[in-house]
Amino acid sequence: MFNKKTIKDMDVDGKRILMTVDFNVPVDDDGKVLDDYRIRQTLPTIQYLVEKQCKIVLIGHLGRPKTMPDPKTSFRHVAERLSELLGVNVQFSEDCIGEKAKVVADHLEPGMVALFENVRYHEGEEANDDDFAKQLIEASGAEIFVQDGFGTAHRKYASYDAVTHFGLPAVAGFLLEKEVDKITSVMENPERPLMVIVGGAKISDKIEILKRFIEIADSVAVVGALANTFLLAQGHSVGASLAEAESVPIANEIIEAAREKARNSRFSFYVPRDVVVAKDVAPESPTRIVDLSHNTWADITTYPKKPEDSAFTVADDEKILDVGPISASYIAGMIRMSKTLIWNGTAGVTEVKGLSGAQDPFSHGTKILVEAMLGEPGEQDHPYVVVGGGDTVGYVESQDGLREKLGHVSTGGGASLELMSGKELTGVAVLEDK
Repeated sequence: MFNKKTIKDMDVDGKRILMTVDFNVPVDDDGKVLDDYRIRQTLPTIQYLVEKQCKIVLIGHLGRPKTMPDPKTSFRHVAERLSELLGVNVQFSEDCIGEKAKVVADHLEPGMVALFENVRYHEGEEANDDDFAKQLIEASGAEIFVQDGFGTAHRKYASYDAVTHFGLPAVAGFLLEKEVDKITSVMENPERPLMVIVGGAKISDKIEILKRFIEIADSVAVVGALANTFLLAQGHSVGASLAEAESVPIANEIIEAAREKARNSRFSFYVPRDVVVAKDVAPESPTRIVDLSHNTWADITTYPKKPEDSAFTVADDEKILDVGPISASYIAGMIRMSKTLIWNGTAGVTEVKGLSGAQDPFSHGTKILVEAMLGEPGEQDHPYVVVGGGDTVGYVESQDGLREKLGHVSTGGGASLELMSGKELTGVAVLEDK
């Protein structure tokens, strides 16, 4: 249960509002919005404040700008898209502080919305600088601070933390409340069996979350480049694959924690037993399947043998780019037996597109997992899926209609993972308690 005040707990009627949003959306080279999912998720909060005749100033991040102005990191086209979605003319300020911003904010009529330029153009944002935060408040003329940018709520930035140092009432918007409620609920009170698919690149970034998943889940499957370090720990060669050899001791520690849980309860920790390899991450690169199990159990409780035959070994110049068909089918079976699924990581390199309309060469495993998540057409008995993590969300957003078929697709990557690991987010901690 969300234990912070929201805009419904505050008298906001006619007030000037400074509100953080997560508008870090995909854009083309000219800055035009390619996917407006994150913008649309914030609309309920903005529309509520519009109905309350507030004067609303929005601030947020887009990319990591080096210079100002920069079309790919400017909010100018984002303001245009927000205007279309809201059906009102959203005012745009070329800066987020100073006289330009103040003039835009001062000319707002009740029920009007302004979007200030990307706060990351100023070093004071990431430095969590009080002076910069004070300038944001002064430019907006804010009477109430509303936090609704979940995507960066785990960062100690000026627009999330320092703005609360000056006595402004600080409350949550509807998106932040929904994100925290959904993720907390699935971590603390899921319908079981609870399964987790976790990927990514660095095990060093996932130590805490892996340990938490082992603690609370009924089954965990590691995929993607993250699995490569576990394969190294099991004694396999991973060739030229992305892996962290220095993190093998951590992988062994996590494996032992999984084994310990499996001794005392029904629990499975799965590492791929076959993989798809290629010499180059390119659609034209020939692929082959390498069997890493060679007649052993899939579960890590038994170490696989290491035959020297090339069919069972990743060559020095090959890269693991997807799970193999046996692993994909096994994980799919685990999904079908689950009631709740947390999905954080694609099974392969899904960004590489196939040639001449062919299926993406390293997306086969991920597609099999998605089919299991959705179940057969018309089938009601499939898991409630929570998607967290930037790369996974990016994949979901690239597949037409997939987002709407899943339970909850988080707008935050790092924020969702920190929340899942049990940490309190900076952008939530600073808000007023109920």
